[in-house]
Amino acid sequence: MSDPILRSTAPVTLLGGGEAPSDLLSEALRHAPDLVCADGGADRALAAGLMPQAVIGDLDSISAQARVAVPPERLHPIPEQDSTDFDKCLRHIAAPLVLGVGFLGGRVDHELAAFSTLVTRCDRPCVLLGARDVICVAPPDCTLAVAEGTRVSLYPLARVAGVSQGLRWPIEGLDFAPDRRIGTSNMAAASGTVRLRFDAPGMLLILPRRCLTVMMTALLHAPGWR
Repeated sequence: MSDPILRSTAPVTLLGGGEAPSDLLSEALRHAPDLVCADGGADRALAAGLMPQAVIGDLDSISAQARVAVPPERLHPIPEQDSTDFDKCLRHIAAPLVLGVGFLGGRVDHELAAFSTLVTRCDRPCVLLGARDVICVAPPDCTLAVAEGTRVSLYPLARVAGVSQGLRWPIEGLDFAPDRRIGTSNMAAASGTVRLRFDAPGMLLILPRRCLTVMMTALLHAPGWR
């Protein structure tokens, strides 16, 4: 495990260089006021009148103006090119939860890389916020307090099996894999709770954006992957 650059006992907002509407960033900061930027995300933060506590990455995207504006002790270059800036950030942030803004809604290859990193760093709970969805890696066991009919989409990035309670289409006995069976567009069968349990850290959990606090609560109270 990498030595943390930033430690927090509360959730942290991580801002990337992708699409980051002001309302989305504001929503994340309401839940997680501490702000860290992934490389060029520093330019987005400064444009919004925000000063990040740390900027982490290979720093090949941050502008010269942002380099001058951010205090040098808050710039943390990690020059290796074998991982993305998102990966570099997750492995150097020690917090109960990270809210990632600016990683969805842009280039598809960047989104796919972010999803892969969520699984690779499954020991670092993280929610990615998009204009319509919130996405995380499902923990081993979690409970979601959602209304009847709420979309609960599941997408495997590896072979995963699990069991569920409260879904319209139960998942017990199904063998999930990206080239076999996926679980998108499932939904809550009734108002109350949906419980999900999985045997491996490979399942993306996708909920409507309005369910951000539901997902945060679930992750903060769930056992983590080790």
